[in-house]
Amino acid sequence: IKTYLFNPYTVAMALIGGGLVILWVEKRAFHPNIKSVEDMRWQDAIKVGLAQSVAMFPGVSRSGATIMGGMIFGLDRRVATEFSFFLAIPMMFGASFLKLFKAGFSWSPLEWGALATGTIVAFVVSLLVIRFLMDYVKKHDFTYFAYYRIALALVVLTLIFI
Repeated sequence: IKTYLFNPYTVAMALIGGGLVILWVEKRAFHPNIKSVEDMRWQDAIKVGLAQSVAMFPGVSRSGATIMGGMIFGLDRRVATEFSFFLAIPMMFGASFLKLFKAGFSWSPLEWGALATGTIVAFVVSLLVIRFLMDYVKKHDFTYFAYYRIALALVVLTLIFI
């Protein structure tokens, strides 16, 4: 499986596919019926959570999958973006705990200090990036992200065939 999924060609194809999905979602006649996270039903959350599973494939962004999935299922762009970040919290804690568990929690005080520092810095930077993105989606769509993904894929494909 690693040979087929975890190679530059597959990642490039996923980048192009994701870019095309973003363009399709942004260009279609879109009339969201869910205007706030509070308006979401549990069924809406399940649908967006299932969309997240597409991100298991290399080159597919977890946040991109959840935001586009949310928009396809009727969430406003801002609501889909906000919920995508909420959805990431348990997944990130779970992944971090799993790594700690596999390491046997047997780190030195220096390693624990580095972990704490990294966690705090990552949290602060995440808040800043989330604030920027939430402000961005109030006025813009994700078309530029689609073009970025496609351009990056073309760079990867060029490097493969050089």
